[in-house]
Amino acid sequence: MATASLVRARSARPSDLLAGLGFAAWRLLTSVRFAVLQIIAIAVAAVFGALLPQMPASALQDPSQYARQMAGIHAQYDGLSILGVVIGPTFVDLLERLGLLHVFSVWWFTTLLTLLAVSIVVCTADRTPRLWRSVREVRVAQPEGFFDLRLPNRTAIEGPLAEERAAEVLRRHRFVVRSAEGIVYGDRNQYFRLATLLTHAGLVLFLAAAAITGAFGFQTVLVLGDGQTAPVQPVGTPGNLIVKNVEFSAPTRPDGSFLDFMTNVAVYQDGRLIAQKTIHVNDPLVVDGYVIHQNTFGPAANLEIHDPSGRLVWTGPVLLAGTLVGLPQGFLTIPGSNLGLLLVLDRSAAGAPRLTLQGLVADRAGGSTQTVFMESLGVGQTSDTGVTGGYAIRWVKTSAFTGLVVRRDPGEALVWIAFLLMLGGLVLTFYFPRRRIWIRTLPQRAEVAMLADRYVDVPRELREVVRELRSAAG
Repeated sequence: MATASLVRARSARPSDLLAGLGFAAWRLLTSVRFAVLQIIAIAVAAVFGALLPQMPASALQDPSQYARQMAGIHAQYDGLSILGVVIGPTFVDLLERLGLLHVFSVWWFTTLLTLLAVSIVVCTADRTPRLWRSVREVRVAQPEGFFDLRLPNRTAIEGPLAEERAAEVLRRHRFVVRSAEGIVYGDRNQYFRLATLLTHAGLVLFLAAAAITGAFGFQTVLVLGDGQTAPVQPVGTPGNLIVKNVEFSAPTRPDGSFLDFMTNVAVYQDGRLIAQKTIHVNDPLVVDGYVIHQNTFGPAANLEIHDPSGRLVWTGPVLLAGTLVGLPQGFLTIPGSNLGLLLVLDRSAAGAPRLTLQGLVADRAGGSTQTVFMESLGVGQTSDTGVTGGYAIRWVKTSAFTGLVVRRDPGEALVWIAFLLMLGGLVLTFYFPRRRIWIRTLPQRAEVAMLADRYVDVPRELREVVRELRSAAG
């Protein structure tokens, strides 16, 4: 027996093996348990993506930004310990290796979404023939036992009822009427059960859109003072877009609250202006496949700095995008020197704006910084060069920076199509369920039976039809 089995196994043709593997794969992809496992895996991954800090899409394409993001995550978790054993660095390295710091764009999450989409397609293909037969096949003639009054949703009408009168009643209730062998049959919303295919198609497109966006989408945040520019992609990218903050404004109401936030944005490509618009929070600029949103804003300080020889070395805004003890803070390295300026915006006792300057010099040998001066300025004031290391630092005016979110979402169109398909499928399924009614006309009575999908109040609708049938029977 074992020898015969071995001979049969050896003589099996490759086509038979492939057919067997295909059948096994089909059964796996149509398995409800396998689908549940996929959904659980995706849900667990999404929980990690919600709980753990996630890399912005721009950091995955910019090594320097990626390094800064990782340094921040290490600073947050490196002190983590269990029973006195420090596991923070190892923990962060493990998260990075597994891709849990950019879950929604890592290859295995995209694979899970793709596999779920394939499973839905296979399940739909497996179910569609049976679904089509169930809605296409109609049995007008029914055996006598089908009208047994002991069955639910059956009733009888005393008196003769003509088939034509019964058909008229059903047509008034929007039934499509057929007749055969003394039975009048009405069918309403016969093909609407196929709307579940629209829902499945929408779900597949949603998953496809998520996979495409995760794999090919892009998002970055640009923080710009008035007149400043920044590239969208890393410097050197062919056809790169340059975004300029022409002017930011935030008008206020009489009570001091902000009325609006808007930025006049200009976009350049290869040295020429290709788009310009004043954008608002809900009114972005769309250009070359990118969408530029107004996202945030904050204070800035416009400075003029002259070196000890009197030469102008800096003029423009310094963005106070950070915080220090709850106050807006920014940093500037004076061009051509090793002197850094830490700026903190505050108010004087009289309520006037005050800018505190802390001069810092790096100690290359010790790897630390030293404070070389402290100075405070009001708007329009210039520092004493004897205090600020020979540099004349003038606070020209207060201004603001704007924060712009620039994103490219190649899956956005699919999302809208998927939304319409799912909405249409759900509306047709739940609001237009199928109803079927049979009226068996006998010489002195008529017997009525009604079947419908689960969302229909069959007893109520049957009463309405029967009331009209009784009137038609006289």
